[in-house]
Amino acid sequence: MNNLNRRTFLKTVGLATAETLVGSNLHVLAETQSEAATPAAANDHIQFALIGAGIRGQGITKVAVQVPGTKLVAVSDTYQGRRDHAKELWGNDIFTTVDYKEILARKDIDAVVIATPDHWHKQIAVDAMHAGKDVYCEKPMIHLYSDGPEMIDAARSTNRILQIGSQRVSNVVYIKAKELLAAGAIGQLNMVTAWWDRNSAIGAWDYTVPLDASTETCDWPQFLGTAPRIPFNAEQFFQWRKWKAYGSGVAGDLFVHLFSGTHFVTGVHGPTRAMATGGLRYWKDGRNVPDVMVALFDYPEGFNLSLRVNFVNGGAESEGLIFTGSEGTMEITGNGVNVSRVPRETEPGYTIDTFTVAMQKQILEQYRQKYPVTHPTGPPLMSFERYAAPKNYDDVYSHFNNFFNSVRNRQPVIEDAVFGYRAAGAALLSNRSYYSGKIEHWDPETMKLVS
Repeated sequence: MNNLNRRTFLKTVGLATAETLVGSNLHVLAETQSEAATPAAANDHIQFALIGAGIRGQGITKVAVQVPGTKLVAVSDTYQGRRDHAKELWGNDIFTTVDYKEILARKDIDAVVIATPDHWHKQIAVDAMHAGKDVYCEKPMIHLYSDGPEMIDAARSTNRILQIGSQRVSNVVYIKAKELLAAGAIGQLNMVTAWWDRNSAIGAWDYTVPLDASTETCDWPQFLGTAPRIPFNAEQFFQWRKWKAYGSGVAGDLFVHLFSGTHFVTGVHGPTRAMATGGLRYWKDGRNVPDVMVALFDYPEGFNLSLRVNFVNGGAESEGLIFTGSEGTMEITGNGVNVSRVPRETEPGYTIDTFTVAMQKQILEQYRQKYPVTHPTGPPLMSFERYAAPKNYDDVYSHFNNFFNSVRNRQPVIEDAVFGYRAAGAALLSNRSYYSGKIEHWDPETMKLVS
């Protein structure tokens, strides 16, 4: 998307059905944050830093710098090559360091973007908030359940903004889906089916290891953090998602997006029960997390959720959600949302062909007294509609725009720590069930495991 599109989309964004733009309500619910603190950024200018300049970190930061009134001033990463590349991308005046605490010590930095391995999210976020920085933290918010309360408490006690990076909740397609579901477009919701499939080495986290990877260019102790102390391993350093010591597997990487989208569209807080299965089917390269996972969840609001991730699907990468209701289905896929309506019958119907003719006649007469024949009036109901996002729309930009506006105005973000914890907590419930082989329970209101 070009800069003009990015900067003006909030004024023009809508969802297109046929050739008509249908406006979307951009006011969505967010958990209430503690009372706003004094804005850190003077004159609406926000200076921010990137902590964790890997594939995801660099990718989202290239979008973040396009939000007006922002400037990237510092980058921290444990690999020298990525610190050097940060200067190639954003200029030699960018401050780079291997130690994120040097960034937190700078008074000219208002906010940080955290895109490190999962096991570092909590500590860096808490340290940043106590240092007076607002925080954008990539998903999953947590690596361990104990991380969640610490991050929530830090955000509340410091009055700092904390946005979690599951961009779907800022996506106009999901906003439209939320409106449609609330308006009764598919009747009463009873089932959500969601999936995210991949069929490539890169999709399965086999990222390229640079030729100069060594203890000279990689700060291995800093990378390990709280993880078990083992000798330097370049593959684990650059492909960390493949090991549960640093990442959260397919559940933390991809299920969490599906949870975030489901929770946002339906307005719920999370499941109460989970059962997951799967295995390491194809990518048997030393990793200790599965490449196929299927999970089922019970929601107290009266619907079930079915999730699937498959890194061996034999086809193209795909992501989607299908919301099934009593009167139709709503599918989010690609850059749009499709609604297929099948209204409930107004009559129960009858099965009388196996009865005697006399009995058939008697039953039919009584039936028609109760359900007289009626003829529809007005135009026929539309059975299928599609709503599409504007061309070149990018939800990463939407999410960062929301974050930086909150930094300026001290207003609640669209995905705060409570929302993020509930989505990540549900994702980790999948892992618990997979590794334990048991049904696992969770209380989404208190955000605690139930034994």
